[in-house]
Amino acid sequence: MTSSNDSRPTTLVIGATGRHGRTGAKVVEQLLAHEHHVRVLARSTGEHTDLLVRQGAQVLVGDLLDRRTLGEVVDGVDAVYFTYPIAAGALPAAANLASVLRAAQLAPRFVVMSMGPSMADSPSALGRAQWMAEEVLSWAGLAPVVLRVGALFYENIPLLHGSSIRATGTFANNFGSGRAPWISGQDAADLAVAALLDPDRYPAGTISYPGGVELRSHAEIADMIAAEIGSPVEYAYISQAEWQAELEARSDTGVINPAMAQHISAVAERFAASGGAAPTRQSDPQAVADAIGHAPLSFAEFIRASRDDFARR
Repeated sequence: MTSSNDSRPTTLVIGATGRHGRTGAKVVEQLLAHEHHVRVLARSTGEHTDLLVRQGAQVLVGDLLDRRTLGEVVDGVDAVYFTYPIAAGALPAAANLASVLRAAQLAPRFVVMSMGPSMADSPSALGRAQWMAEEVLSWAGLAPVVLRVGALFYENIPLLHGSSIRATGTFANNFGSGRAPWISGQDAADLAVAALLDPDRYPAGTISYPGGVELRSHAEIADMIAAEIGSPVEYAYISQAEWQAELEARSDTGVINPAMAQHISAVAERFAASGGAAPTRQSDPQAVADAIGHAPLSFAEFIRASRDDFARR
């Protein structure tokens, strides 16, 4: 709890310890810079939360899938940032959080980091679950601001393909030759912070569809990585079943899981089937820059900063 004479808002950040894009951790950093009290929900403490504490965040242990652990976590919050891992469980997590907020008679500003495939008829099971989670939050009267980011994260490349590029100079998936929209996790986090801080631009209860910063095919990305590391890198197309199976075989990494494997391969298949003209095919760097207040990170800049994730070892 904060002091009664402290007027700074308290924002609960859910997803601050996630490793896919690390948007939650970046939201924490930005909110602290804006002089918010930041409370982080984590399932455990340790090295993954130590930096957040050193930065000035309060870390409370709880589990979105266990409503009994959430009472203290939501106590007195003024705003909530909600992002769920690319994993199963978004629907019960949202229901538990909505339930405990209603029981506490709280109506905080609520921002959801969503995804383009969040649709009732999404080919991704996680996309359908995310859509239903957002419905539950709305039914609970929380009027969430939903950011359905219609772009892939740059971070997907080292996460999903870095080990293959380092080992063989090749990587494969079923996106095919189409040019997909891309954005960095940092810029996606800045979009979320803008939504938390600017209710006039992002009114409660609205859904927006931020686009990407660049359109790039995976073959183009391979060429960009090759130019940076000074070694050949090649992209190859494989079927959805092949890529899903490959990812499922890596589910013991702690980041990749079977639900993620189905999700990303299904998204890729829809994109490939559309010939690169899927509904999320949009890129407007100026719109992103206007929203976050600075030029977004380019893919080339990201690859340069992530060079060690791709270079031969």
